[in-house]
Amino acid sequence: MRLVRVFLKGICYIFLIPISYLLISLILSYIPVSETSGEASKTKHVYLTTNGVHLDIVMPKEYMSSDLKKDLIARQSNRYFAFGWGEENFYINTPTWGDLTFSTAFTAAFLDNKTLVHITRYNSKREKWVKVPITETQLKKLNTFLIETFTYSENGEKIRIPTKGYTPSRDDFYRARGKYAFYKTCNSWVNTGLKQSDLKGSLWTPFDFGVLHHYRD
Repeated sequence: MRLVRVFLKGICYIFLIPISYLLISLILSYIPVSETSGEASKTKHVYLTTNGVHLDIVMPKEYMSSDLKKDLIARQSNRYFAFGWGEENFYINTPTWGDLTFSTAFTAAFLDNKTLVHITRYNSKREKWVKVPITETQLKKLNTFLIETFTYSENGEKIRIPTKGYTPSRDDFYRARGKYAFYKTCNSWVNTGLKQSDLKGSLWTPFDFGVLHHYRD
């Protein structure tokens, strides 16, 4: 009987960890961090978009600084650029939740890993994008956050990973700074970028909805 109790106790602890993570995540997701700029000075907009797994920041091309645009593949018809960040293996092999495997998730969350910036190019705005009103000062800070996410070569160039996009002509991956972990996900990266730009965000969140609910009407 003692062995049974020890076994059941161990099972409870195993389930307690993900349950605690989920509860803490939900609580902190709904604790807002307020922005510092007033509504009156917000003359521009950026956007948020999600594929259900990875949340992206979408920048109109005309709002991107020259340093941010430098070295990026771009066609004349591309008007919007979506930026995301994540663990290399997870990002490349998990475009949807249906592609997720236990080994991919475990490696991304708990093992040493490399990260990537994912860029998707759009010719027109999508209806499902969530609008984020932004001031000129906040926009400059957001540009700086994105620029500092990339890893650069010895020549100061962004490092693209060839032939690794989800589609042949719409997206690319670039080497990124930072380590992915269960507490630092692709969605918490977006949340951090918003907060560092003095925009609304969550105290902390690993989920896309943790960011999106601050901007949806």
